[in-house]
Amino acid sequence: MFSATKLKSVDFYRKIPRDLTEASLSGAGLSIVAALSMMFLFGMELSNYLTVSTSTAVIVDKSADGEFLRIEFNISFPALSCEFASVDVSDVLGTHRLNITKTVRKFSIDSNLRPTGAEFHSGTAANAVKHDDEVDQESVEGSFSLTTHNFDNYVHQFPITVVNFYAPWCSWCQRLKPSWEKTAKIMKERYDPEMDGRILLAKVDCTQEGDLCKRNHIQGYPSIRIFRKGSDVRSEHGHHEHESYYGDRDTESLVKFAEDLVASLPTESQKLALEDKSNASAHAKRPAPSSGGCRIEGYVRVKKVPGNLIISARSDAHSFDASQMNMSHVINNLSFGMKVTPRAFSDLKLLIPYIGSSHDRLNGRSFSNTRHLGANVTIEHYIQIVKTEVVDRTGYKLIEEYEYTAHSSVAHSADIPVAKFHLELSPMQVLITENQKSFSHFITNVCAIIGGVFTVAGILDSILHNTIRVMKKVELGKNF
Repeated sequence: MFSATKLKSVDFYRKIPRDLTEASLSGAGLSIVAALSMMFLFGMELSNYLTVSTSTAVIVDKSADGEFLRIEFNISFPALSCEFASVDVSDVLGTHRLNITKTVRKFSIDSNLRPTGAEFHSGTAANAVKHDDEVDQESVEGSFSLTTHNFDNYVHQFPITVVNFYAPWCSWCQRLKPSWEKTAKIMKERYDPEMDGRILLAKVDCTQEGDLCKRNHIQGYPSIRIFRKGSDVRSEHGHHEHESYYGDRDTESLVKFAEDLVASLPTESQKLALEDKSNASAHAKRPAPSSGGCRIEGYVRVKKVPGNLIISARSDAHSFDASQMNMSHVINNLSFGMKVTPRAFSDLKLLIPYIGSSHDRLNGRSFSNTRHLGANVTIEHYIQIVKTEVVDRTGYKLIEEYEYTAHSSVAHSADIPVAKFHLELSPMQVLITENQKSFSHFITNVCAIIGGVFTVAGILDSILHNTIRVMKKVELGKNF
């Protein structure tokens, strides 16, 4: 009994008998307001506790030595043929990779960027194109010269017409000329155009017949095209459907190729053309581009050092007229790093609104070589890339993405015009970390809210109650 009495003496919350307390309307009103305030502030504190907060820091890039960066691209060139379009990469460490094909796909498009056929396959590049060793400068010309006026007539007259589109200034054309004329003469003797008429070897001077060459999407010289009667034009959209020859250019190879073409023609008892059985011809002959433009898409992996991504016309056996090259393009997509799904980005944007705003800065933009710029125009893009990592409270990497800034310009070049992307990676990276929130801190704040509101409400009630009592005393004094 004594111990219980002693324990009661340390009671901080002594009780007042109920009959000694007095309820009032003002106290009831303040109690309701206090209760609502507690609920409102508690809800805000709970929402703040459940909301994910992050901190941002700029640190040195933690990428390991030898790590590669993936570059994804989808770029449309309305005036660059898929036949010669090449994707090259280089860097300051001396890496040079030319005409990447393993991870790159090409699709022929028209001037309005609409696809005109299936994927264009460049085929296996030969080590070196063979030409005749001895050049006979006094050789008799055996091929027919075609012009805009007679081209369609000859192409539709002969079952097979093989045309050499050339330019007199082209060194490769000059090396081809003797063997081409000799081959044409041999084929003319074997298959007289007037008596036999199965095959015709002809030529077109593209410096004189520019419109004709442009109509057939000729961008490199020499270009040997194979036209088959009745199947050289698609009726649905009018784009040319013919083949190109990419094999050796010596007389023996050209004669064999022409003979294989003749052998593939149907006889009178056949309704379908025979399939060419020659392996050499199969490798040397491939479909020509159906239009003059090209959409290039795919990806390349580069070292994380300053470098270049270059798209241009390239060939080891053709010449190009730099003044006629137009590298205008539309960037459908250009991004760095592994592709992040739109859903993942949308989820992260709820937490970090500013993330992902610059990972596709150039998407949808077009860059044109207008007439007032003249010829030999290279379009350059200067891109600075910054790595961004988002890490949760346990240290797990939620996302890794690369954002970039881009500045574009045009420059006149003495060489063949290109579309060049200068890549510069920042040595720093942005690290976004999810902040850890303490549950004890949340409980402390809740207690502070309840105690603070209760205390303030009590003070206000006391002031209001005493004020009303004084006012009543004053009124009673006046009545007496």
